[in-house]
Amino acid sequence: MAPSLICPPETAFIMKKTITLGLMSGTSLDGVDAVAVDFAGTSPVFLGHHYQAFPKEVRAELLSLCSPGDNEIDRAGRMSVTLAKLYAQAIHELLNEADIPRMEVAAGVHGQTIRHRPEEGWTLQLNNPAWIAELAGVDVIADFRSRDVAAGGQGAPLVPAFHSQVFTSDTARSIVNIGGIANITFLPPKKSYGKVTGFDCGPGNILLDAWCQKNLGRAFDANGAWADTGTVRPELLEKLLADPYFTKEPPKSTGREYF
Repeated sequence: MAPSLICPPETAFIMKKTITLGLMSGTSLDGVDAVAVDFAGTSPVFLGHHYQAFPKEVRAELLSLCSPGDNEIDRAGRMSVTLAKLYAQAIHELLNEADIPRMEVAAGVHGQTIRHRPEEGWTLQLNNPAWIAELAGVDVIADFRSRDVAAGGQGAPLVPAFHSQVFTSDTARSIVNIGGIANITFLPPKKSYGKVTGFDCGPGNILLDAWCQKNLGRAFDANGAWADTGTVRPELLEKLLADPYFTKEPPKSTGREYF
């Protein structure tokens, strides 16, 4: 049995708030998406969205920190503060655009993953929630992955749970998210005894973005226009799909460290 958690009064106060800001900067390293949702009713209500692009130098440094390098601790520390300022700016913009009072919200901030080693019992996201709280003037919830890894998981417990709450229906469904890394959630029908399953199914945009940057000098292939001019090379596709990750049984997760 897992040990119980004793919530301090301020945590209990946060949990009573129904409007949640979710901030996510994913494996693509292009910027942060901030979304406001009201969970007061039986179904979540979308209130607004703001996208805050990463400056080129921030993206370059984050990409560099995804691989072993020199002076990583100082560089990661500085970048955590830089990210906090960008996250806080995104919160300011979203609250202003959606006309939401600060006292009515709590913000969930995942941080930026720069190294993911669940097989070794750890995962590292650059984040500085204290800075975000001070700069944005809102309650901040963070560190979503560590407990799941400690419990033997892959460190990504929230997406399948959220999909289950929002998308479960009388028929089975599969939800596919193609970000930098692609993941899939299987949702059994409401009245079945099936199990919700979610895992990373392989690379999404990171390889496409890298290929586009190398050949066209662009960060990504807008609307897939360049890819649409090509044709499938069966021998190359077969070689790519022969990677052992694709036949590995879930639970499993992956990232830039592998692909």
